[in-house]
Amino acid sequence: MSSYLALYERSLEDPAGFWGEAAAALHWEKTWDKVLDLDARPAPRWFVGGRLNTCFNALDRHVDAGRGEQAALIYDSPVTGLKQTYAYRELRDAVARFAGALRAAGVDKGDRVLIYMPMIPEAAIAMLATARLGAVHSVVFGGFAAKELATRINDAKPKVVVSASCGIEPNRVVVYKPLLDEAIAISAHKPSACIIKARPQAEAALTAGRDLDWDAAVAAAQPAECVAVEATDPLYILYTSGTTGQPKGVVRDNGGHAVAMHWTMKNIYNVEAGDVYWAASDVGWVVGHSYIVYGPLLAGCTTIMYEGKPVGTPDPGAFWRVISEYGVKVLFTAPTAFRAIKKEDPQGEYLKQYDLSCMQALFLAGERCDPDTLFWARDKLGKPVVDHWWQTETGWAIAANPMGIEPMQIKPGSPTVAMPGYDVRVLSEDGVEMPDGEMGNIVIKLPMPPACLPTLWGNDQRFIDSYLSRYPGYYLTGDAGFRDADGYLWIMCRTDDVINVAGHRLSTGAMEEVLAGHPDVAECAVIGVADALKGQLPLGLIVLKAGVERDQQTVVGELVKRMREQIGPVAAFKYAAVVKRLPKTRSGKILRGTMVKIADGETYKLPATIDDPAILDEIAEVLRGMGYAKV
Repeated sequence: MSSYLALYERSLEDPAGFWGEAAAALHWEKTWDKVLDLDARPAPRWFVGGRLNTCFNALDRHVDAGRGEQAALIYDSPVTGLKQTYAYRELRDAVARFAGALRAAGVDKGDRVLIYMPMIPEAAIAMLATARLGAVHSVVFGGFAAKELATRINDAKPKVVVSASCGIEPNRVVVYKPLLDEAIAISAHKPSACIIKARPQAEAALTAGRDLDWDAAVAAAQPAECVAVEATDPLYILYTSGTTGQPKGVVRDNGGHAVAMHWTMKNIYNVEAGDVYWAASDVGWVVGHSYIVYGPLLAGCTTIMYEGKPVGTPDPGAFWRVISEYGVKVLFTAPTAFRAIKKEDPQGEYLKQYDLSCMQALFLAGERCDPDTLFWARDKLGKPVVDHWWQTETGWAIAANPMGIEPMQIKPGSPTVAMPGYDVRVLSEDGVEMPDGEMGNIVIKLPMPPACLPTLWGNDQRFIDSYLSRYPGYYLTGDAGFRDADGYLWIMCRTDDVINVAGHRLSTGAMEEVLAGHPDVAECAVIGVADALKGQLPLGLIVLKAGVERDQQTVVGELVKRMREQIGPVAAFKYAAVVKRLPKTRSGKILRGTMVKIADGETYKLPATIDDPAILDEIAEVLRGMGYAKV
């Protein structure tokens, strides 16, 4: 039996033994009474009765073990030209000092701290300082609209908000303070204090009696020691969009999260203490929580905070420069970042300027990675490219190629196999397990492994309704796909993106794969638009690679032919259009649902996480030209 399969089977047969052994690597103030409580409601809980502090395990533990002078956090900001390295001892001291500032502002164990920050070291420091006090942080992506920020303030009810004067995009400065002031003004809940980090690119007027300057507050503070909390106490709340328009506050507990994060670094990513690991994401997203801040630091790695873009800061070689300069062993980013690089530098000329011999693997997640992007990255880098699949709700990979256990054959388009602890099943609409190769709803049999959400903040019933009620005893992922005969999972699309063409359930992901394989296509999206005859018809929106000057209708004709050859006439794919860009969230997810509503002439709510709202107007104009988007 392979080492992966042996581990996987043991994790399902003896979850308490498996995760109890993994937990022994961390420092516990008190060992748990029970590794797994299957009777807990609304969901099973991990390490019940155990007490620990996540910040101690991420920082103090390594200083005490003699790693105090090793680099913990490297800040690299091409948009400002700043670079800064914190050793573990320096980062611990900065975190302890800011924890003291939070305590002076009234933050105690269990209180919430809302963090509204750009990609600067102070964002990670604020997160770790909150954890140090046993408080609960909720990070909101810097620059979020005031109304959306207000809904999160109302739900989390933070005692303190931590922010900065601005964030910096390649071509503009985004001023945060007026957005924060407006959010607090329209919010029913009022934080007792705000701590603002002033950046030279923008001033922030402080409100007397409420607002504190970060530097002044830190200078006046006494360092705070770590406060032990119950393993089942929340570490953070992270809001993800909800179908009702009210965001869902995903809760992450302290004990299970620390154990799972630490375990994944070696077993999935194959990195250990002293290795340099870079998750090119943002602290506002779950990837930033798990793999910019907590995972690498719990494992004693060096982590990188990058304030820039994959292209334009200054060029498509930006990622290669960072990897080469800091000796990055593993890069983790979203497929959309590589599509952007591929679009601007299809031949990989910039890559040739840098020595990437330090790099061992590239991991991609965030949305489905089309095989064409994976092939391009693999061919240009000459390294394994690993697609893996997970969610805000799980906090770490449901399916991956376990590079630190047993590197497995890579099947482009598949995130490989289920990770230990995840009993993944594929069910029909009626709850019957689907045979290999047949698409259905992907679910996870309870209990979920450590770090997965135990509930939604302040709303157990919504957690049950959203995730547990559809198939009792299972967690509903909201994704559709299948398992093949080798046990590999294929995540084809969100269940919302399965389209019904004349009674045939078709995956938009499979269609996008066909379009993305065309040599002129940089990226694409397929959406299902309403059709009186067939119910829905697929419509393709295509972004061409830089330098492609062929007639657009010729390209579209080739794409229609490809679809007929590779999916078949059943797809009824006849319509596609070339667009300059696709609407996305800031984390790189394409807003397919919003485009469907535009095409069908329905009203829609502007997504809070949209990167550039003007793109929707461009898409609507293209769709109107095709006879859609009629109001």
